Amino acid sequence: MRERLSVVIPVFNEEGNIRPVYEAVREEIAGLETDFEIIFVDDGSTDGSLPLLKELHTDDPHVRVIGFSRNFGHQSAVSAGIAAATGNAVICMDADLQHPPSMIPRMVEQWRAGYQVVYTIREDGADTGLLKRWFSSGFYRFINWISETPVIPGAADFRLMDRSVVDVLVAMPERSRFLRGMVGWLGFNQIGIRYQAASRHSGQSK
Repeated sequence: MRERLSVVIPVFNEEGNIRPVYEAVREEIAGLETDFEIIFVDDGSTDGSLPLLKELHTDDPHVRVIGFSRNFGHQSAVSAGIAAATGNAVICMDADLQHPPSMIPRMVEQWRAGYQVVYTIREDGADTGLLKRWFSSGFYRFINWISETPVIPGAADFRLMDRSVVDVLVAMPERSRFLRGMVGWLGFNQIGIRYQAASRHSGQSK
């Protein structure tokens, strides 16, 4: 049976990033010889994001759009996209191009080699401020102090999950979700790969 890849991208007021991330993801998938779908989840955007997503859907049947009635938050949007995904593997990534689409072939390669979760570890660039580095370091120290499940510093929500992992994750009853911790807690055969975070393509961080 031919492989099918799902790419889940949450969107909140990302009008300036939607088409560039769509084109970049489409280009990277083109060389993978796999069926695919790109699922955009609009998390109650108040700019032109949703109309633009609907245009992409009209122009490209590989694009699916889920629209929230209001802003429910990043983790809810990602969770909805994962639940709707039909692929043998599901990749989650942000819309601002700080999660490089160029990593997709490497993630798929590791999945084809037998890894069920391929997570990414962000390496901050020289433009990352000292305050942000300090808060990030403090967050991981705190979360690993209170949790029995370790969370790898720098690990991002940019990851690939095999269908076997997705099915278990979707079945979990948690309503307030911290996907990084949940996926780590599940176990499975996991591997991390590092990436250099790019500058945000357009707009401001949410």
